[in-house]
Amino acid sequence: MKTTNSNSRRDFMKFVGLSSLVAITPTVSSAATIPHIVVVGGGFAGATCAKYLKMWGGSSVDVTIIEPNATYVSPILSNLVLNGQKTTSNLSFTYGSYSSKYGINMVHSTVNAVDKTNQSLTLANGNSVKYDKLVLAPGIDFIKTNEYDIAKIPHAWKAGEQTNLLKAQIDAMKDGDTFTMTIPAAPYRCPPGPYERACVVADYLKNTKGYSNCKVVVLDANAKIIVEEETFATTFANYGVDYRPSTTVTHVDDTTKTVSYTEGGTSKTLSSTVLNVIPNQKAAPIIFTAGVNSGNWAPINPLSYESVVASGIYIIGDSQATGQPKAGHIGNSEAKVCADAILRTLSGVALYASPKTNSACYSPTSATEASWLTGVFKYDTGTQTMVAANTAAGGPSTSNYGKMFLWSGNLFADTFS
Repeated sequence: MKTTNSNSRRDFMKFVGLSSLVAITPTVSSAATIPHIVVVGGGFAGATCAKYLKMWGGSSVDVTIIEPNATYVSPILSNLVLNGQKTTSNLSFTYGSYSSKYGINMVHSTVNAVDKTNQSLTLANGNSVKYDKLVLAPGIDFIKTNEYDIAKIPHAWKAGEQTNLLKAQIDAMKDGDTFTMTIPAAPYRCPPGPYERACVVADYLKNTKGYSNCKVVVLDANAKIIVEEETFATTFANYGVDYRPSTTVTHVDDTTKTVSYTEGGTSKTLSSTVLNVIPNQKAAPIIFTAGVNSGNWAPINPLSYESVVASGIYIIGDSQATGQPKAGHIGNSEAKVCADAILRTLSGVALYASPKTNSACYSPTSATEASWLTGVFKYDTGTQTMVAANTAAGGPSTSNYGKMFLWSGNLFADTFS
C-alpha cells in the first residue's frame, strides 16, 4: 500500500475509528422460521460479524459460530511475546461471556463438508448444522515448499503455541548466533508483520540481551519492503539487519536448520541458530472444501462479501480476494459490511451502495517505539472493486508505542467483548 507521512495524527485517529462505516439496517421482518446464520471462524472477522448480526438483527436472526478452539490467541501484538513484553495469555480471548451477552451459539468443532444444495454442514464431531446464510471467516493456510517439522522451524504466524516455540528458541540464542526469517510473497496475512518481527527480534538481541555479534537475516520473497518501506529500511539499517529481497525459498531442512533459496538466479543455502520460515499463504481449507475459491483465494462481491461462485455464502477476512490487506482490523471492518448486507438481504432491502472499510495497525519497531499505518478503502462503481481512498503513515516514536495499546484494546473490545 502506498503511504504518505503528510497526514496528521487527527486524520489517523479518524481513520482508525472502530465504529461501523455502513448504514445499520432494520431488523429482519418477522417470519415463520427465524433465519439461521452460521459463521465459520471466531477470529477478528468471524467474531465481529456474529456480534453485529445479533446487535443489529436481534431476535430476528439465530447466529451460530463454529470455531475449533475454545480460546482465540490474537496475532495482533504477538511479536511482543518474542521480546517478553506480552504473553500469549495476555492476548487470549474466550467466548463464554461474549456468546451469552449477544445470544450467539458456540460450537467448538471443525467443518468436514459443505452441502451447498441442502445448505448443510457436516462437522468433525459427527453433527450436522443447517444454515440459511453461511459466513466463512477461516483465516489462512500455508503453502510449504516441502514437509518439515514446524516445532523445529516455527512460523509463529498463527499465534499461540507457535509463538511460544519461537520465543523459546530466541531466548536460547547466544552472542554470535544467527536468526533468519523468511517473508512470503504477497498477499499474506498482516503485511507489516514480518518486518516488525525482524525489528523486534533485532532490538531484543542487541538492546535487551546485550548481544553485539548476533546476525539477523531477512529473506524477502518480494522485490522490496512492501509496506512502510522508509520506516523499516531505516530501522533495518540502524540494527544492521541483513535484508535480502527477491529471494525464493526452495527447501527447508529442520535437522540442520538450513534454508535453501534462490537470489538473483543463483541457488544458495543458509544455516542458522534460529530459522523462522513464514510460508507463502492461501485461503483456509474450508474455502476449497466449499468450492468457493478461484485459485488460492475466494472472490466475492465487495458490496456484501457474498461469493461470486455460490450464492448464500459469504467470505470475510484473510480468505477473501478483494485486494484489500489481510489483517485483523480490516477483517473487523469487512465483517460489519457483511453483517449489514446479510440483514438487508433477509429484509428485502437493497444493499448499501457505498461501503467503506479501514485497514489500520501499529507496528512495534523496538521495546519502546512503534510506527503506524492506515488506509481507507471505498467501493468504486466503475470497477466494482474496493480501492484505496486515503492512506497515512507515521514513523516510530514512543508516543506511537503507547497509542498502539489503545488502538489494539479498542479493537479487541469491539470484536470479543
